[in-house]
Amino acid sequence: MKPIVQTYFDKATFSLTHLVYCPETLHAAIIDPVLDYDPAAVTTNTKSAEKLLTELTNKNLSLKWVLETHAHADHITAAQWIKQNTDAKTVIGTNIRQVQQTFNEIFDLASEEQGLPQDFDHLVDDGDKLELGKLNIQVMHTPGHTPSCCTYMIGNAAFVGDTIFMPDFGTARCDFPGGDARQLYQSLQKTLSLPAETRLFMCHDYMPGGRELKYETTVAEQKASNIHINDSVSEEEFVKMRTERDAQLAVPKLILPSLQINIRGGKLPPKGDKGTRFIKLPLNKFG
Repeated sequence: MKPIVQTYFDKATFSLTHLVYCPETLHAAIIDPVLDYDPAAVTTNTKSAEKLLTELTNKNLSLKWVLETHAHADHITAAQWIKQNTDAKTVIGTNIRQVQQTFNEIFDLASEEQGLPQDFDHLVDDGDKLELGKLNIQVMHTPGHTPSCCTYMIGNAAFVGDTIFMPDFGTARCDFPGGDARQLYQSLQKTLSLPAETRLFMCHDYMPGGRELKYETTVAEQKASNIHINDSVSEEEFVKMRTERDAQLAVPKLILPSLQINIRGGKLPPKGDKGTRFIKLPLNKFG
């Protein structure tokens, strides 16, 4: 059975959120939802997430899962807000523990501010399955960009997170703490070993050269024409390319607010004595 997929684009962060559901039972999952954030004013709002809930109501869908492909460094997740307003459970790869430990230390977070495994309802391992009506969500660990990266297979569709992009943009960076270019190459081999017709849904599209937005491709298309990881590229060539390219990339603009919230499953920092929440900005930790 093929899932029905609706995709939403957040232009501010070039992020893609996917609403996926079983056509028979109308059980649904949301993958990588975005919490709107204004970095200049340091304000959040839920307009994008509200659109998702409106669509659930309009189509009479029952939301079962909010799936995170990883702890994002370029946008804040709306997973916690969606959980609070539905019966959905939040899900992320079990290696989020490693990511939480790393960034708890980088941000020097107090105990009540730290990311903990229990901030997510389910930590999933490679090969785990979750029910989505008459469909299964099959978990495939695909680390390299971060240790916690997962690809979610639902029917004939794979939601690949920040591992691979549209063929004309290539693959994800591996220079964040815990990232590993060789590990990403091996993860991508798993993805590219899926059936050729498998639909691959992106987590981002940066529209290189000003082309129109694209977010769906196939394994066959990636193997034939991805500029970083096609059939002609060896592991050593990929690692060399990725390492050299990553050394030239700028730090993501929202990495500091995003990660200290996303390692907590989208929970905002606790309020201080006067009721204000604060985001930490550690000096000289990145860049």
